[in-house]
Amino acid sequence: MDNNRRLCSYYIAHIERARAWLMASVMRGTEHIAFDRALDKQQSIFEFFVPQDTESVFLEVIEYLRKEGVVLSCEKRPNRLENGEDF
Repeated sequence: MDNNRRLCSYYIAHIERARAWLMASVMRGTEHIAFDRALDKQQSIFEFFVPQDTESVFLEVIEYLRKEGVVLSCEKRPNRLENGEDF
């Protein structure tokens, strides 16, 4: 990989379906912490692309939302874009 090109950290999270709107609102209301998108709407699975500079803040938000029952699980995975995977 080109040293000048830094990819975001990549996370997959299962969100409580009834409060998925809250997750989307939090991410959109906190500029530049992460880009989110629903990966599987039926299962309420979201993916997050997190700039390395904001990863600690992202993890704090996720931990708070986990304690509140919004985030059911969240795990870091290899960035799927690094391998050229499509959406």
